[in-house]
Amino acid sequence: MHGSSAPRLTTPQAAAPEDRIAFFQSIGLVIFPLSLQDPGSCGILIQIIVNEKRRVKGGVLLARVVLGLSGGVDSAAAAILLQEMGHEVHALYMANGEGSPARAAACAEMLGLHFSVDDRTAAFQAQVIAPFFESYLRGETPNPCILCNPAVKFRTLFDYADAHGCDYVATGHYARVIDGRLYQGKGRHDQSYMLYRLPGAWIRRCIFPLGEFEEKDQVRRVAAGRVPDRTSQAAASMEICFIPEGRHPEFMESHGICPPPGDFVDDEGRVLGRHQGIHRYTVGMRKRLGIALGQRMYVRKIDPERNQVVLSPAVEPRAQLLQLREECWYELPEMGRTYGCRVRHSRRMGEAEVRAIGPDGVLLRVTPEAGIPAPGQSAVLYSGEKVVGGGIISGILHDNS
Repeated sequence: MHGSSAPRLTTPQAAAPEDRIAFFQSIGLVIFPLSLQDPGSCGILIQIIVNEKRRVKGGVLLARVVLGLSGGVDSAAAAILLQEMGHEVHALYMANGEGSPARAAACAEMLGLHFSVDDRTAAFQAQVIAPFFESYLRGETPNPCILCNPAVKFRTLFDYADAHGCDYVATGHYARVIDGRLYQGKGRHDQSYMLYRLPGAWIRRCIFPLGEFEEKDQVRRVAAGRVPDRTSQAAASMEICFIPEGRHPEFMESHGICPPPGDFVDDEGRVLGRHQGIHRYTVGMRKRLGIALGQRMYVRKIDPERNQVVLSPAVEPRAQLLQLREECWYELPEMGRTYGCRVRHSRRMGEAEVRAIGPDGVLLRVTPEAGIPAPGQSAVLYSGEKVVGGGIISGILHDNS
């Protein structure tokens, strides 16, 4: 069952129930195809229905699904869509010490969902925030969501699923699972980049109800009137969840992480001025450098050992060689093959040719269309819309070929 064969629903909330069911069947959300009319499976079905108190709809045994409910419009809409399928939905809020479950609890109450809170503050501090700080001190630009998803968020959901007999895990991510593999979401809000480190066994148990939605307004229409207005009408946010205003330097300093000022230098090592701490800069940064040099400059490199930020004149983007570490692959990339490549979540897709595969990791030649990569970010490869895998960028070289 592939997304390409799904009925086109531009306004899912307004569609007839049978059309919605056909839509979700086509993208794999009806996941228990055992029929009550099948004599060979009737005994098993009756045992499951009686012992586990499962529901049946249209001859299909419905799933028990745990949904990560944040209180935002995406996860709320995902809950509504799963409910409309008839699945038994458990809502779980993961507390990380940086928010409140009140909004999620209000959504769950309005939708009549079984609601739980799992406090993972200690794990979040140890496996997300601490590595986030360490990465910046190494002169990198980390993506904490990519770290959090396998280590904390989805781990929490799968722990709950296994403890409470849930068949599947669902979230409000814009991505798809087709034949057990991770695919891009259909619209411009695609979040498959953030999920590439999830194990394949987990992906096969994931449901992403929003994967076929191309516009945020479609999702808002699903949620409108079904959950509190502050959820259905909330503005979209691309910020890190524990740094709501995106001011990570101040967040680090509030936790006692205060790298000292140092020198801006050019490519030849000549001192150009003073910077205010390497945690305030990222490779590719052009604005808010705090120094006037009479020409456009960008951050080419951050050297934590010398406490220097290297500035270069702004030039046309060019291909670069990226060395990867800590790779996660759903299928091994092929030497010499060109794949679609994304080096930042918010950037458009470029291309990457696999130049080397060895003990030091995979080396990619990435086209400039992907944008300026930064150490600490991830490079994720795609075969069409299918996620191949990726790794964290550990080194960048200009390609002179």
